Amino acid sequence: MARRIPPLNPLHVFEVVARTENLTVAAQQLHVTQSAVSRQIAVLESYLGLELFRRERHGVSLTRAGKAYADKVMPAFEIIAQATDDLTKDARQGVLRVRTYTTFAAKWLIPRLNQFHQEHPNIQVRISNAVPEVDFDRDSVDLAIQFGSGKWPRMQEDLLFYDEIEPVCSPAFLKKYAPNPKYPTSLLRQLQLVSQYRRTDWDVWLKAAGYADTHPGAEQMTFGSTILSWQAAMEGLGIAIGQEALLCQEFANGQLVRPFKQPILRSDGYYLVRPAMQRESRKVQAFRDWLIGQCKPIIEAQTERVA
Repeated sequence: MARRIPPLNPLHVFEVVARTENLTVAAQQLHVTQSAVSRQIAVLESYLGLELFRRERHGVSLTRAGKAYADKVMPAFEIIAQATDDLTKDARQGVLRVRTYTTFAAKWLIPRLNQFHQEHPNIQVRISNAVPEVDFDRDSVDLAIQFGSGKWPRMQEDLLFYDEIEPVCSPAFLKKYAPNPKYPTSLLRQLQLVSQYRRTDWDVWLKAAGYADTHPGAEQMTFGSTILSWQAAMEGLGIAIGQEALLCQEFANGQLVRPFKQPILRSDGYYLVRPAMQRESRKVQAFRDWLIGQCKPIIEAQTERVA
């Protein structure tokens, strides 16, 4: 049997009037006129076929039927209000939950977070790391930074920067295996360091740079993360595929060099993603604006190189 539920807007007005016992105060809380409140009460009374309030000279009071109805309706609205508060409280609090990859967090995001904290001291950023694509219905996060083409269902995306890759090694490794830096191709016969999550990077770079046919089949060593393959390269174990935007510090301090100087700009990139139906809270907007601002010089430089 279908449940009999009265019109919800008049029911809400009834709950507020019953709680405040004052038409004027109820109208103020509902941001409507007092006559609008009276009309909504009349609609509910007509639906129920009962008088809920006595109109008195100095206001209104509940009838016996109205009191009995209010005793059941008011707790229901309190439960709804509490449920709504519980559902949305994380969005109102100062903690911003961001999910990304370990390598991106360690090499790019964390070195810049102090600046965000200085600009927004009331927003606490909580970083979590995972490789699978985010599912905002499953994962308790506000935002995610993930890699791909930028086409994910039920999400809003902002491109941070494109993936730009090329081989990297330590200066000592370069000197040992390519004594003449003008001719570094001998490095392609050395041990190739591979991240298990980016297994195709070597094939992509070799093909795009024109070395796929001349230097196939070098021995490889696989690591559980990209950051480990880069650490192995810094230790002189072999040669790895680097990501330009994530290794700025290592290039600057001389821990890694780019012997081929042939960066390949891919169509995939890093994106800031958030739920399509997410209410834009101030903390989300602040982080988004800051992050896009940090990435602007990178994407502008990449776009200029392509042009």
